[in-house]
Amino acid sequence: MAENTSQSNHVLLAFDGSEHAQAAVDMLLDIPLARCEAPGEVTQVTVLAVMPTQYISGHEQLQTSLDRACDKLRQGGLKAAGILRAGNPPVTINSMAQELDARLLMIGARGLRATLGILLGGVAQTVVEYAHCPVLVVRAPYRGLSQALLTIDGSVYGQKALEYVAPGPAGNACPVLPGHSAVHVMHVLPPIMPPEAGLRAWPIGPEVIYPAPLMAGQDWEKLEEEERQHGRELLENAAAALKLEGIPTTSSLREGDASTEILDYANKNPVDLVICGSRGWSEVTGWFMGSVSRKLVHYAPCSVLVVK
Repeated sequence: MAENTSQSNHVLLAFDGSEHAQAAVDMLLDIPLARCEAPGEVTQVTVLAVMPTQYISGHEQLQTSLDRACDKLRQGGLKAAGILRAGNPPVTINSMAQELDARLLMIGARGLRATLGILLGGVAQTVVEYAHCPVLVVRAPYRGLSQALLTIDGSVYGQKALEYVAPGPAGNACPVLPGHSAVHVMHVLPPIMPPEAGLRAWPIGPEVIYPAPLMAGQDWEKLEEEERQHGRELLENAAAALKLEGIPTTSSLREGDASTEILDYANKNPVDLVICGSRGWSEVTGWFMGSVSRKLVHYAPCSVLVVK
């Protein structure tokens, strides 16, 4: 009897029955990774519903919604199985992702299950913070994945985001984006200010942004041009990698607060998905990007994929 050498390729969908969770089910049906046909791999979709312990007596309604979601995925040709567990939602979700060694974790952006009155608004953010794998936070309504916005910052995390979208011949043969998707690539330059301006701060909502300071005597105009040239090179390299995969690509170089510029672009353009690294540093100026993914998950008008 021939030995079965296929390996499991797991996708975990955290499900709470909300409109955002239902949108995640619809999106999952369009993601090539969920129906991977790479040699030696079989993709399994696990749909996990977590009932907070204090609400466990009302699990029947959630179980029914979970069963319907799994049926829809199976009817769409996916290998799907449902699991209902009691516990702390973000801890249980991340533990299951770790246990399965999931290649992708999907979760609705927020949800209020009217049938049970359980507010799960903060779960997605906590899952993103502590997950070991890429997390796709889905925001309803789902209208397809025609346009994605990939943000790069020159860090290793930005490179991982690029490789997740365009893995190349040696990478994962099952991409997350459908073949018809186009990708907008964006790099945001940090504001470079002369020393006297470095003492000032920019109020951005409830937060304060300090521009990257320069030492006295430095040619800040020269450094600004070097930063711009570095940004252009990052965009050119990313566009080249995407075009090798046959992905239609456009590029945008902006300057300012990264999350503000990304959100502005996503709000003014038909973007279905924002893709970013989990954190990073700009190699030229040391501009900290750690909070960008958190702001995108919270404020983006569309779904957000955070690559780790």
